[in-house]
Amino acid sequence: MLFEDEALCLLKTTRKGSRMKLNHVLSTLNQIEKSKFITCLDKLCSSADPASETITKTLKKVNQQIKDASGSDITQLFQAVAQEFKESAREKLALCDASMALLVNILSRDGNGVARISWIEQLYAREWESLDCLANQIKQDVGNSEAEDYSHIHRLKIFRDCLNVAYTNDEKINRQANITDDERSILNTLSHHLKISKDEVVAIEHLADPIKAGKQTVDSCLQELRDMGVIFINRKNAEVLIPDEVVAVLNQIQGKELADKHLLRILRVLSDAELSNILKSYGKRIRGVSRGDKISTILHSGIAVRDMLSRDLYDEADNQNKRKERLKVLITDLEIDAERIGSTLDERIDVILESLNSASDSEFDAISAAGYKEMFDSIQQNFKGLDSAGNPESLIQRIRTEFELEENDEVSVERLRALSITPQDMLYLLSNDEVKELRDILKLSKKGNPRFNILQAFANVNDKLIENYEALARRDFLTLKTVGIDIAETDIGVKFEEATKSILEQLDLVIDEELRKNINTAKDKADIIISISDDDIIIGEAKTCKNGDFAKYSTTSRQIKAYVNRCENQGKRVAQVLIIAPSFSQDFIESAEMDTEVNISLLTAEGLKQIYDAYKAKRRPNFSARLLTKGGLLKAELIAKSI
Repeated sequence: MLFEDEALCLLKTTRKGSRMKLNHVLSTLNQIEKSKFITCLDKLCSSADPASETITKTLKKVNQQIKDASGSDITQLFQAVAQEFKESAREKLALCDASMALLVNILSRDGNGVARISWIEQLYAREWESLDCLANQIKQDVGNSEAEDYSHIHRLKIFRDCLNVAYTNDEKINRQANITDDERSILNTLSHHLKISKDEVVAIEHLADPIKAGKQTVDSCLQELRDMGVIFINRKNAEVLIPDEVVAVLNQIQGKELADKHLLRILRVLSDAELSNILKSYGKRIRGVSRGDKISTILHSGIAVRDMLSRDLYDEADNQNKRKERLKVLITDLEIDAERIGSTLDERIDVILESLNSASDSEFDAISAAGYKEMFDSIQQNFKGLDSAGNPESLIQRIRTEFELEENDEVSVERLRALSITPQDMLYLLSNDEVKELRDILKLSKKGNPRFNILQAFANVNDKLIENYEALARRDFLTLKTVGIDIAETDIGVKFEEATKSILEQLDLVIDEELRKNINTAKDKADIIISISDDDIIIGEAKTCKNGDFAKYSTTSRQIKAYVNRCENQGKRVAQVLIIAPSFSQDFIESAEMDTEVNISLLTAEGLKQIYDAYKAKRRPNFSARLLTKGGLLKAELIAKSI
């Protein structure tokens, strides 16, 4: 059975930084929408190793009824059978046609973890047209060439002939034409050695066995994927949802070792000559092609990142030692902090891939939500980009294009966090020249990595607000100005709320922005929602006060009771209301203690800062949200000592 602290720890790891974690996706769906996934998980748990302690404990906790389990319990069961889930999904997908493979590739790309079905249909149609165009071009090129000079066109012809044999040889024994798993494994090895990119492989297969187009094809495939337990469909919003954990499984099945947003980082730091080497290896045009177009072509060709890093980016004369040294420099350029970088080429490639694949949580932790928003707003205001056609392009347009977001989708920091798009991911959408220009506009140091300098600048702004948290709470404009915080007096309340959120996040509490957005109205807006379990929350209010103690109990009481009602209507239980202010009047404290409708805890800004400082000073701090649920005026000194 999960203990309370273990459950909370799991909640933190499944919600932090992204709402597209499995636990959070489950919390947004009803029982029918979750049913296929639950059925799949139930079967896997039933056939799993009976000696698995995790499975046994969790099933015992829910009386063997997975359908009654909480999101945290289901997430833990999924993690226990993740390998079995992958093999099950691989077997089922292998029985599907090529249209399914095309759709899975779209669904597993960055930005598509949550998307409307109508938008998925548009993306599929766009992808199909591009694929069909490439297939016809290959057909024409191969048909017009008689040369056997091992050029790229000759290699395409060799692969096409081999694929046609694999596809049609079943007909010789009176069976339906098909490519078996064994044949596909051989074809994959052949394409690797012939240096044929993934998009060309799919296009050639499309010539032999045309991929179906149309809305009906997409709808049928989506239903199949739901039946497999691979995706969720929210019928009310007509949305497809794929948790990050399942996207990782789909990438492994497709042999994709790195998400496109992380591959983009590698391509940004390679030289023009190295980009050209990669393109030349696959017979792609390089003369007269801009750096941006080179990067775009590599990204959309589906070239394996391991092949790029092990052979394609180098000159033919480069020996093993020179290649290893280049990877060492690449690790530094990517700001990868690894204890060991390895001694062989493969070990260094592993370090790069593992570091990038696990980067999201640490990148979200490195800058607060408020800092991320401030950075986003600043870049949006100062960015002067150009699209591939040379037309002016805003940051929002760049994000929509690169992450395939629908035109009427709101692009905000909350949305980006929901799609696991970190501040670093956003900065790598900008070319090296664009990010240097932005650095200069922001008047930052020209020394070092410009992306790191921009991130550090906004992380430092947030740190300065926290350092002067008590002055912020008391709306001490002169003190804030003296220490170099450039802020309008009318914005102090908002900045206090943002700083409070940042402190609570750094105390490792789970701030639920999605729920807060759902319960807020134009009139009443809750400041903070803290999740302490799947169903239990703390409502937080951050109140500034310029002179004297905070004393507006009746107004505050009406506000928080309205928030409590709306949260309960969302199926949440409000364990506590936490009010943070510079100080409280005695009447306010007594009224809060005597309130019989809600449980209220009071905490001074000085007290929260004291708890924060104690937490940061500890090497292994021990802090729980339950410490904030004692009620009445909390004794910050005792909480700080217990950390």
